[in-house]
Amino acid sequence: MKDSAEKFISELLGRMTLEEKIGQLNQPQGGENINPEDIRSGKVGSLIKSAGALPGKEKSGSLGVEQANQLQQYALESRLKIPLIIGRDVIHGCRTIFPIPLAQAASFDPELAEKASSIAAQEASACGIKWTFAPMLDIARDPRWGRVAEGNGEDPFLGARMAVALVKGFQGEDMSEENKIVACAKHYVGYGSAEGGRDYENGEISEPTLRDIYLPPFKSAVQAGVGTVMSAFLDLNGTPATANHRLLSEILRGEWGFEGFVVSDWTSITELIQHGVAEDKAEAAAKALQAGVDMDMCSQAYMDTLVENLQAGKVSEQEINDATRRVLRIKQQAGLFTHPFTDPARFAREVLTGESRQLARQFAQASMVLLKNNDSILPLKDFHKILVAGDFVHARGELYGTWSLDGVDEDCVAFDQALTQVSPKNTQFWFASDPDQALDYALEAEVIVLLLGEHPSRSGENANISDLSLPAGQARLVDLMITLGKPVILVIFAGRPLVLTRQVQQADAVIFAWHPGIEGAAALGEVLFGAASPGGHLPITFPRATGQVPIYYNHKNSGRPVTPGGWFNSRYIDLPSSPLFPFGYGLSYTSFEYNNMRLSHEIMRDSLSIQAEVTNIGSRAGRELVQLYVRDLVGSLTRPVRQLKGFQHLELQPGETQCVSFKLTEEMLAFTRADGTFDVEPGRFNVWIAPNSASGLRAEFRL
Repeated sequence: MKDSAEKFISELLGRMTLEEKIGQLNQPQGGENINPEDIRSGKVGSLIKSAGALPGKEKSGSLGVEQANQLQQYALESRLKIPLIIGRDVIHGCRTIFPIPLAQAASFDPELAEKASSIAAQEASACGIKWTFAPMLDIARDPRWGRVAEGNGEDPFLGARMAVALVKGFQGEDMSEENKIVACAKHYVGYGSAEGGRDYENGEISEPTLRDIYLPPFKSAVQAGVGTVMSAFLDLNGTPATANHRLLSEILRGEWGFEGFVVSDWTSITELIQHGVAEDKAEAAAKALQAGVDMDMCSQAYMDTLVENLQAGKVSEQEINDATRRVLRIKQQAGLFTHPFTDPARFAREVLTGESRQLARQFAQASMVLLKNNDSILPLKDFHKILVAGDFVHARGELYGTWSLDGVDEDCVAFDQALTQVSPKNTQFWFASDPDQALDYALEAEVIVLLLGEHPSRSGENANISDLSLPAGQARLVDLMITLGKPVILVIFAGRPLVLTRQVQQADAVIFAWHPGIEGAAALGEVLFGAASPGGHLPITFPRATGQVPIYYNHKNSGRPVTPGGWFNSRYIDLPSSPLFPFGYGLSYTSFEYNNMRLSHEIMRDSLSIQAEVTNIGSRAGRELVQLYVRDLVGSLTRPVRQLKGFQHLELQPGETQCVSFKLTEEMLAFTRADGTFDVEPGRFNVWIAPNSASGLRAEFRL
């Protein structure tokens, strides 16, 4: 089948003019502003629908299935009848909005992520979209960066597991099926290293860190069959990613065997001029094409200059042919040549179904992280008069988070309504969105629930902040409510870790709910009243103060590591060096105890079995995330103090004990060594079975 597909593409390529080939590499912004004649004349290979909305959300410029079909009709009126591939940012849901990607990572549940991205693909494809610019696989160690919300956090192992799940969900086993879409691994690579947490800024990453931390999620996506990759905006180590031949051609295609196509980020080709590596648009286009960028998103650089560049000998016809072939290959694999149109009847039966909403609620609950629960105050079983106050009391669309272009506010039940629906019948609520009103109601309430955090516009692309504290006025509301001497439950909605050091000390319980999506209100209500338990664990470290950033669990040790009471050791003099909450941290409504860790051998040959017993010592059934960490104690290059190498969920009844077992292989201990090769080194290792990255049972073995 692959041979016949390549033969079809070769024959088609042989009939194309130079202008038609370059047209396939051109992706303008789509919608009502596109000139049909540009499509009919073969000047457009793809369209990006970046603004407006899909059916059911009335906005000017909306791209619905009828418009998508009309655009495809224009393409089929071209000389060679090559269909368009229409793309859109379907990031964490289409009409059914799931938790933001960072929240999804907090579930540590790739299976749920795969199901959610599968539903997103179903809904997007029903609207005429066949390509999404997701998943974002950037490792992020700086929560000041707005796009931390869009990725999977700070760990390459978790990021790689989520990458595979998301690609499989979007594309399925066969992305030509009508309910599947082409995925795009972005932003390749190192975008999360932007200096100062400022979007689009430069990054400096050493080769070992690039190989061992930033590249693994992308490599896993390629191995999972991702159809496309997006080059990043940033200048990495002096070479902008969109002009980086080593990254795009030598590593991505040469080492990993990637056969799909690379699309630039929005106008990142012409931005090579601002970076200072290209004098004009023509030179920028030549550098990008030679580096390995196949499709130009929205800058028109390829359309305007590639003919001229070819005539001047600055690019070759083979480079243009190769890029065109890769674009045509993905269109063929996506089934667009045989099924370019979308059945309009699909929208009514496949978008915003009961099943999709139920999964969204389950995912929201699995993502919420219980950070504190003094005296098991949660769930709220002993309180019948409850004040709910704060900026999110009447929230609907505010729960969606960044990059939820097609979420409809009216689809989401507001908290005041949702909490009433899921609470015990004898519960009395007061709802207050301003401090004065909250103070009046609080005098009669038995417990206070504060719904605070970031509006979605405060996170996402270029929504960078210099201070990770709560938004203005919210800390004062917490201070005010605490003075009343009543129990206070704090629920935080955000697209990034926030500095909550004072508020965690003040409150009796804290739930970090992220931006939980369309079913977030109902999901939280069921968590608060015990119909469900919060299931999340932190996929990124929470700092005590913004000044600790960057802070991440898999750091190096230094020659003078952090030591309590040490004067000439790595430290701050005004706060502890440890984080407020470490990577992997998350409580539940019960408690667990770890015992009897054992290894199959003291010396590892090929593989090692690591076991421990986990007991539910609480009074409720619960789910525990058991995590496996290792540390290479001596290497040719310095090694991280811990590295995540596995995780499992255990469901335990009160008093129940289960044995958890992990298999560690030599391959899992390999790293980029001092000589640049990737392999293992013999020596001593520590290994932990733990509830988070800062605790657990420890043992030692030798490789």
